[in-house]
Amino acid sequence: MFSANPRTAMNAYRGVGVESIVDSASPHRLVLMLFDGASAAVASAIANLRNGNVPAKCQAISKAMAIIDGGLNASLDLNVGGELAKGLSDLYDYMTRRLLQANLANDLAALEEVARLLEQLGSAWATLAAAPVAPVTRSPAPQPPLRATTLSYGAA
Repeated sequence: MFSANPRTAMNAYRGVGVESIVDSASPHRLVLMLFDGASAAVASAIANLRNGNVPAKCQAISKAMAIIDGGLNASLDLNVGGELAKGLSDLYDYMTRRLLQANLANDLAALEEVARLLEQLGSAWATLAAAPVAPVTRSPAPQPPLRATTLSYGAA
């Protein structure tokens, strides 16, 4: 009836928690979550590189690359976003290349550079997400002129 492994239950609980957060998050919040995840993965890669844990470093870098390329870059709409979206796409590609270089050469400076870039972009997104959205003002639809009508509720 119940799993003998409490870890399985915890993983299922975490999965449901993440799904419910994602389902209710605004688009700005989702992007912030991607930045947070990529930043955490790069921080883990830095720590694992310093500790000499190469397999964990590789895994963390792979996770960061997947988030940057498959999440942040894939969410851009180059047709709608114009030059800004193109610039972000180019920056995400650059970060992915730097992460690949860091993985191949154990390049701490490349990891730290990507960490700084993620921090700067994440801060900009956080500022955008916190800014109040100006309401869209529409001119009211024209109303038909009022006509006088006589209402009768029975015999007078």
